[in-house]
Amino acid sequence: MTRAFPFQRVVVTGGAGFLGSYVVEKLTARGCPEIIIPRSADYNLVEMEAVHRLFEDAHPDLVIHLAAAVGGIAANQRNPGVYFHDNLMMGVQLMEEARRRRVQKFVAIGTICSYPKFTPVPFKEDDLWNGYPEETNAPYGLAKKMLLVQAQAYRRQYGFNAIFLLPVNLYGPRDNFNAESSHVIPALIHRCIEARRAGAGEVVCWGTGNVTREFLHAADCAEGILLATERYESSEPVNLGAGFEISIRDLASRIAHLTRFEGQILWDPSKPDGQPRRSLDTRRAFESFRFRARVGFEEGLKQTIEWYEQSHFG
Repeated sequence: MTRAFPFQRVVVTGGAGFLGSYVVEKLTARGCPEIIIPRSADYNLVEMEAVHRLFEDAHPDLVIHLAAAVGGIAANQRNPGVYFHDNLMMGVQLMEEARRRRVQKFVAIGTICSYPKFTPVPFKEDDLWNGYPEETNAPYGLAKKMLLVQAQAYRRQYGFNAIFLLPVNLYGPRDNFNAESSHVIPALIHRCIEARRAGAGEVVCWGTGNVTREFLHAADCAEGILLATERYESSEPVNLGAGFEISIRDLASRIAHLTRFEGQILWDPSKPDGQPRRSLDTRRAFESFRFRARVGFEEGLKQTIEWYEQSHFG
């Protein structure tokens, strides 16, 4: 027998976004009676007055904080101050207001960018403080990591039930394909398909292609978030990942093949690579709330490419 979802009124910040859309779908499938998705036009969560209004209007017993000011390497380089300030203020103010109003649980979503630049692979949660993050991601990563500090401090002083999750790089249908702010998988899909349609003979990618990443389908990530919401009661951080590592060079070749782009892939080493390697130790998530990624990487890439082609070219 399936256990009823234990919360009645759920605020999902960022619920209209990429990951948020999957979380909302899974909340609905679990029978959650009321899901409140604050829109930035109505509630600018960087401002405390808007945070007050949100809680006055919503009266949640659970907050899942997904909202973030975020982008790829180029966007991080252009907006370090914005990404630090806006992410810090949103998180700190939302959790403080949730504590004041005795919200039953607060689920804070961190970022893999919080890990030190040279973390031993696979990344273990206990290594989170053993160095400074990769420079292009540091303002964003550190702002998000303050949610972990806050969650642990509030649990100690107030008994406040806040948890902190660290998803690896996400991908999947509905991802952000904006050329100015997209992450690596949508950026590569966009470039390869546009080049194929234009009959171009080459695609130029940033960096050397030698760095590695791990990718988690957004539907899997959403399931991990809700399993933790239902079952996890500690402020110790938890990785959410798929348990594999792939170089960006191999990723580009795979995407070129799946998008039927037959030209050359060229690399521009004058552009930054970002963190040298990323791959997570996912044992804590499985041991704590039985989370394991289900969507195979090849299958997930095909879904994402198909969605992009259908949504952009009909």
